[in-house]
Amino acid sequence: MNWNPVGMMEELTSTTQKLANGYETLQSIEDVQVATTPKELVWQSDYVKMYHYKRDTPPKCTTPVLISFAMLNRHDVLDLQPDRSLVKKLLDEGLDIYIMDWGYPTKADRYVTMEDYIDGFMNDAVDFVRKSNKVDKIHKMGICQGGTFSMIYASLYPEKLKSLTTYVAPYDFSTNSCMLYQWTKFIDVDAMVDSVGTIPGEMIDSAFGYLKPSMNISKYLGVIDSLEDKDKLENFLRMEKWKGDLPSIPGEMYRKYIKDLFRDNKLIKGEMTLGGRKIDLKNMTVPFLNVYATDDNIIPNESTLPVMEAIGSKDTKTYPFPGGHIGVFVGGKSQKELAPAVAKWVIERC
Repeated sequence: MNWNPVGMMEELTSTTQKLANGYETLQSIEDVQVATTPKELVWQSDYVKMYHYKRDTPPKCTTPVLISFAMLNRHDVLDLQPDRSLVKKLLDEGLDIYIMDWGYPTKADRYVTMEDYIDGFMNDAVDFVRKSNKVDKIHKMGICQGGTFSMIYASLYPEKLKSLTTYVAPYDFSTNSCMLYQWTKFIDVDAMVDSVGTIPGEMIDSAFGYLKPSMNISKYLGVIDSLEDKDKLENFLRMEKWKGDLPSIPGEMYRKYIKDLFRDNKLIKGEMTLGGRKIDLKNMTVPFLNVYATDDNIIPNESTLPVMEAIGSKDTKTYPFPGGHIGVFVGGKSQKELAPAVAKWVIERC
């Protein structure tokens, strides 16, 4: 190994200058904003809300779309910034969009159940959209955990939906190709819930951070080269702001989520129940579009794809998106190709 003190000094000087310039750039940036696409609050039940995005022109599809994101993070990532907004692009393509806001559960909400979320909040929101738009059925979209819950909902209430689209959603939890799936099979979720009650978002986020530790290092090393570029630095800060906004999870919902899905894999086996009713995926008969990320390190493809053989829908399609879990929402290819393709599929079934 050749030791080049001159080269090392030049690199150190360059890095020091970048940090100094970056400090000046940071000083010129005020609080970055996310989720700026105009919307209005139209429904609320306790801490859960639903918003309707505003449109300047009539939608191409008059049947509205209700989106449900995962409860482990905020839905703001779907509208991170104007040029990286899945929601805005779907609006531009002609869809009429509502979105669930799962809010911020507190310690007092530790006993809120999965039944409360799916039979309660989600079903009530769907009924509100149906009634306010004077339609019998709506289009449903679900993302990650929100996709799993939307699939359960569609299996219980297929008569209320015209189509279902899910993005990077887990259904078959038998795989061990991802550390997340291995860990969740062995954690003592009963001890967690009984001792903590409502699960802090930071506790869950720390587990995701260990899935690919090198990303945490490369992320901050990489930003050094963007410190002098205000636009790139603002993009980085928006993503960090979203990642740091971590709602807590009601303990009883989390207990069932881990035990019934990750540990016992009851959904794909046809053994899961909700409120005393068996969830039969064959009852999910509405048109279904399954979007998955080919390089997803959080939700493996082996977890997403098996649902295609388990459901009762005849009108089905898979969309392999070349990229990772988050890239489905914020990547340039998502804006240019995925969102228009999804909107086209929905409009064809309007």
